[in-house]
Amino acid sequence: MIYDRFQQEAIDHINCGHSVIVSAPTGAGKTAIAEHIINDAIANNLGVIYTAPIKALSNQKFRDFQGKFQDNIGILTGDVSINPHAPVLIMTTEIFRNKILDEPQSLDKYSWVIFDEIHYIDNPERGTVWEESLIFLPKHMHLLGLSATIPNIEQFAKWIESIHDKSVKVVIEEKRPVPLHFLFQCQNEIIDKIEHLKRIRSSKPNRLNTLIDYLRNNDGLPAIYFVFSRKRAEELAQELYGFKFLDAKESRAITQLYEDLLVRFDLKNEESAQALYPLVQRGIAYHHAGMLPTLKEVIERLFTSRLLKVIFTTETFALGINMPSRSVMFDGLRKFYGTYVRNLKTRDFYQMAGRAGRRGIDKEGFVYTRVNTQRMTLEEVRRIIFGKPEEVKSQLNTSYATMLNLYEKYREDLFKIYPLSLHYFQSRKNEQKQALNLLEAKLRLLKEANYIHDGKLTEKGKFAKTVYGHELVLAELYDQNILEQLDEFGLGIVAAAVVFDPRKNQRMPLHISKSTQHLKRTCEEVYDMIKAKERRYKIYPFSKLPYFHLCSCMEAWLRGTNFEKTLQMTDCDEGEVVRYFRMSVQVLREIAQAPIASYLLKDKIKETIRVINRDIVDAEKQLREG
Repeated sequence: MIYDRFQQEAIDHINCGHSVIVSAPTGAGKTAIAEHIINDAIANNLGVIYTAPIKALSNQKFRDFQGKFQDNIGILTGDVSINPHAPVLIMTTEIFRNKILDEPQSLDKYSWVIFDEIHYIDNPERGTVWEESLIFLPKHMHLLGLSATIPNIEQFAKWIESIHDKSVKVVIEEKRPVPLHFLFQCQNEIIDKIEHLKRIRSSKPNRLNTLIDYLRNNDGLPAIYFVFSRKRAEELAQELYGFKFLDAKESRAITQLYEDLLVRFDLKNEESAQALYPLVQRGIAYHHAGMLPTLKEVIERLFTSRLLKVIFTTETFALGINMPSRSVMFDGLRKFYGTYVRNLKTRDFYQMAGRAGRRGIDKEGFVYTRVNTQRMTLEEVRRIIFGKPEEVKSQLNTSYATMLNLYEKYREDLFKIYPLSLHYFQSRKNEQKQALNLLEAKLRLLKEANYIHDGKLTEKGKFAKTVYGHELVLAELYDQNILEQLDEFGLGIVAAAVVFDPRKNQRMPLHISKSTQHLKRTCEEVYDMIKAKERRYKIYPFSKLPYFHLCSCMEAWLRGTNFEKTLQMTDCDEGEVVRYFRMSVQVLREIAQAPIASYLLKDKIKETIRVINRDIVDAEKQLREG
């Protein structure tokens, strides 16, 4: 195989036994380096772990690699376990971090870990998982980090070298194999240079059909249209209904493919799948997190068939999922970042823009940005598109479960671990002091609340160390013997409550059973007690409140109600319900793995999982059938 310069450079370092971090644009071909490690490991009977930031990407990698490496590939993501002892094991980064802390011996046979999208260490909600994985990386494991373009990649590598006393080589590729050409729609005109935007004086609104007509007339299809709202993705797709991108033969081919896939994924009678028919027949579709996971997979397969010409999608379509197109369109350059709407980061813009230009097919990719000069200045447009990507910054926020695992191993010496963090490496003295104070406050809380006593983890502490992210609420329920007393319905409802995060203006069901009302009150009392302690110790952000918005939904599903009727009990999108049910299964599995959980509780959980994890919710079934 002939490699590009940066691929060969990385492979040469790997062959010399070095760990490597690669910084290269989206679509540059970073996966080829990972595949070299996998091929070499299989040939030499060594193990490789491949971690990805989201389950959808883990699933796609499993399918891709399974096609190439057959039975040598397994997957472990919390709600899926297929061939878990395979020499090449794909997993989410959370699972990898948990294995390092809970059962490090299970990693003895793996010589390499590949971190896909390693710049995710910068993610405010989950970045700490990457940081902890790198801090506690077993000494015998080499690492390959694959990253989008980040300017402080050398600093990042020096940090890893400093804590592991092993050489980490940095490979940087600035150029894309398929260069990008940037165009703009402003005042309903298509402009090919940002300088020309200033000359437009009219005040016409940007029309979608003007942009789509331009793409059709300039060989710009297939195209991905990025939009930052699920509802708008669907509305814009419907707006294109008058366009027909396929001739009669292509329309028949895509209809047949769509029908075959609906049968394969058991979606033939799903209302949401039927609603897409008229659009699909014209070469149009939408794709977002509110859709059923199986239906999203069907749309992805239609897109790779090249019969789908325009897809309206949210940004998850950009993350690692290998779906290149000739053009990419941006509905706007503002999105919701966790707590508020703000202008796009340059790094996020290129994660999406990088889907334009298919290697080996296109000489260049085209990126169209719709600009409304009343909402955003041209200077800001220029900064987002032509500015320097943001540096990666630590988001360390060590969980209570991690603290308990570390205390069990290191006792009071756990504070010596903080200086190994990227946070310490990047921070000033006062920030370092604040971070250390937070760790000390968490430890004091754990001692006061009897998770630790006389230098040892109590029964409650041993329970909490296995349940990452929801540890205090669940451990208190366990300690008060409430979990043990719950039946299968109560266990399912509690699991859904601890994982659920309501969107703005989401409503609780009007009528909930007396037993659920009692359970809700109990959970809220437990939470209030935890929050009061956290406030006293100045621990921010607070632990998450359990939200019971899905209680009626979960109860119906556990009674064997079909999915269509279950959905009527919530204002959540169907894809969200599936995702939260799958997350509930993962939490229940973590509870069942607690060594001190009774056999009675484990048996009840096993039954709860069996009933939740059926039909459309069963992620493993989706992967096996796929």
